[in-house]
Amino acid sequence: MKVTHPVWAVLITVVATFAQVIAGVAPVMLLLDPDSVLYRPLGMIAITLASLGLVYLIRRFLGRQSWEGVGLTSSWRAVPQLLLGTVAGAGAVSAASALSVALGVTVWESEETVAAQLPYLPLAIAFALLSQAFPEELLWRGHLFDTLSGRLSPQTVLIVVSVGFGALHIISQSAADTPVERVLYVLQAIALGFACAAARARTNALWMAVGVHLGLHLANLLLPTKDIRYDAQLIILTGTLSLTGLFILFSRRRNGTTAAGSAPGEIKVDG
Repeated sequence: MKVTHPVWAVLITVVATFAQVIAGVAPVMLLLDPDSVLYRPLGMIAITLASLGLVYLIRRFLGRQSWEGVGLTSSWRAVPQLLLGTVAGAGAVSAASALSVALGVTVWESEETVAAQLPYLPLAIAFALLSQAFPEELLWRGHLFDTLSGRLSPQTVLIVVSVGFGALHIISQSAADTPVERVLYVLQAIALGFACAAARARTNALWMAVGVHLGLHLANLLLPTKDIRYDAQLIILTGTLSLTGLFILFSRRRNGTTAAGSAPGEIKVDG
């Protein structure tokens, strides 16, 4: 079995996505009461550690791949890329929410509701980063993106890591309660995956992709809305995330070249 074959690579990533949560949360559930003040902080840290461990084991013992391929660069660009991605992801969600409110398909949550959540904002951001944004991006836009880049075209890699990631969300907990809304929820997850994959392709590093993913959660925390027409809201969000991905992918540096350059797995834009 060649575990770097695209089919096996995707299947392994899917299994690892669930395994990292189980491996991270199970010890915390066994050792701590859910009411413990340490329950959530230790749980989210454990998920990140489990993700790092799983990706290392998969690459070291199954794929015989180097760790550098996941894109966890340690250069000075890491923090700016993370922040830029966060702005991009939050901007896409904020634009979708504002447009949804303007079209009457949703309304803003009350100021009192938002104010009541502000004291818990740092913990909520840390939870989103360590239990979702970082571990999921490490697997899908880190490990899998790198693995597929050695066998598939850059365009195909973008499609696979986006569609595969989005398809998993058919079983995610969300506000979707009809078949149509569940399908639309998957589509917006695919659009998120595309925006994150575009960030990975553009920078050849993982940090901007993590930022885009985190930005989605950050905007939902700071600018929450009430569901009126959730299906329409999902359509709008899918559109803004897709446009954000395209902008990231095809934006250019000041010298006129794409940020992707000629690094492996990245898309070059001619003209």
